[in-house]
Amino acid sequence: MADRPAEITGFLARAGWGRAGRRHLAGDASDRRYERLRLGAATAVLMDNPPGGADDPAAFASMARHLRSLGLSAPAILAEDLSRGFLLLEDLGDDVFARLLTADPAREAELYTPAVDVLLHLQTASPPPGLPNLSAADWATAAEFALDWYAFAATGAKPDGTDFHAALAAALTAHADGPRVLILRDYHAENLLWLPGREGLARVGLLDFQLGQLGQPGYDLVSLLQDARRDVRPETEAAMIARFANAAGADPSAFAAHYATLGAQRALRILGVFVRLCLVAGKPQYLRLIPRVWGQLQQNLAHPALTDLRAICNRLLPAPSPELLHKIERQCPTSPSR
Repeated sequence: MADRPAEITGFLARAGWGRAGRRHLAGDASDRRYERLRLGAATAVLMDNPPGGADDPAAFASMARHLRSLGLSAPAILAEDLSRGFLLLEDLGDDVFARLLTADPAREAELYTPAVDVLLHLQTASPPPGLPNLSAADWATAAEFALDWYAFAATGAKPDGTDFHAALAAALTAHADGPRVLILRDYHAENLLWLPGREGLARVGLLDFQLGQLGQPGYDLVSLLQDARRDVRPETEAAMIARFANAAGADPSAFAAHYATLGAQRALRILGVFVRLCLVAGKPQYLRLIPRVWGQLQQNLAHPALTDLRAICNRLLPAPSPELLHKIERQCPTSPSR
């Protein structure tokens, strides 16, 4: 087995940062972790992304370069060893949207407006070649995580997903299966940084975009405005939806169905992902986010375009009461597997 600490030391030495001070910066739901490096007055960020995981550091580097070519603020790649899963990145600082909004919630519209404009700009450009392009049926299958993990952990049985899949696939086909654009997939307040020293759209720093693929225009907007980790004010959500739809030239009624359908798909998948993180990765903290995601799901299912899906979800998915979430948490292993 490779000596990971020794590999990191060697990579930093080759990159000219071997004498840098190192401090743990962050980890996330994957095996990826970050350290901030300091060498004199200079700083950089080490991404340690062990090979064999779901996230590919080569995909991060490629997408970062694409985003930077569009004038957007993805971190510059200072050094890389993709075979070992190391990237040395430009340090964009600590002003993550989520932290700024916790300190001053009144800044929500100020920050979210340029974040929406970044999406509009990104979607007018040609996406890089070779990205995954899922069908409506594929997106419906991805949402079956809600049945395979959430419903299973809640009830002890995996429900038959035939009707669920058919209803969601039909809704996606009808309302969210048009021309594809580049989506970043995890576009939310913990992956966006405010860079007030830069101009225009470059003021929005971008992180965690390595899973970028082809998708529907409203997907990243839903990710931003129906954030699993923080409550967005209803008036902000409404204003940003209107801003996006107006700039994109979309019919407001049709876009509302588009947004609700994508929101339902995303919330369903996240329900399953968060339970899986508990049951497999031993991370019960994600269960605390489920009531918010459930509320977002109900908001989306209330749209008339999703009447059939709403009835099926009401039948198959129990509400996340405190007792039910405690039942799921008791199933979380103390020694997680990968």
